[in-house]
Amino acid sequence: MAKATASATKLRPLGDRVVIQPTPREEMTKSGIVLPDTAKEKPQEGSVLAVGPGKILDDGSREAIDVKKGDKVLYAKYAGTEFKVDGEELLIVSQKDILAVVED
Repeated sequence: MAKATASATKLRPLGDRVVIQPTPREEMTKSGIVLPDTAKEKPQEGSVLAVGPGKILDDGSREAIDVKKGDKVLYAKYAGTEFKVDGEELLIVSQKDILAVVED
């Protein structure tokens, strides 16, 4: 897993985009039933691996990004674009698709 994270940190998202490593999906229900891939819920939580510099506004300034590398976030269910780096599933979302930062 560290190898995929190392490669992901070489990604430099543009604008207000954020690279997220989704939390793994549940493999089994609480009662012990193994779930096939088709029955698993799409994750909506993950860790921020890389953050873009912010969107350029009409006046030429940059919009501030509200999340930082290492934050645990909740994002919209069908947001972003999924892709793989070294076999690890990652997601690129726009900052507007991030719903909240999870505080520990």
